[in-house]
Amino acid sequence: MATFSEPDHPLLSEYRVVASYPVHWGDQDAFGHVNNTIYLRWFESARIFYFDSIGVSDHYEATKIGPIMASIRCDYRFPVKYPDTIQVGARVSKIGRSSMTMDHAIVSLRHGLIAAEGTSTIVVYDYTKAKSTPVPDAIRSAIADREGRSFDPPAPATSG
Repeated sequence: MATFSEPDHPLLSEYRVVASYPVHWGDQDAFGHVNNTIYLRWFESARIFYFDSIGVSDHYEATKIGPIMASIRCDYRFPVKYPDTIQVGARVSKIGRSSMTMDHAIVSLRHGLIAAEGTSTIVVYDYTKAKSTPVPDAIRSAIADREGRSFDPPAPATSG
């Protein structure tokens, strides 16, 4: 079972949302370390905790506008093995017109090391119209509040 907390591990001090998970025996593959796909699941769960903390689910229920994954990258730094507890940090580092970049980091508490780092690109998507849409002001503002800094909308494109 995961728990949600504010950042508490020094290696995650720059992350605004942290999720903690016990490593399960079944998370390991035949080579005796956590399977690479589990890291992406941990990223996903921290990302959802982040979105829930800023009201994305409520916004989606009201408007059918919400996040959709465009891309994800994971750099594996240290193999995690059972038994361990990991903490996963999530933060928004950039907001564009209709997308945002999220950074993730996984820390092994047993070893006190960063086990993986990753970046995902999330597109704000209108599920009714089946196309991307600008980041809603309410979501941009909630992210700015969570991150403690402003994310001004990009200037409109000009022709000329």
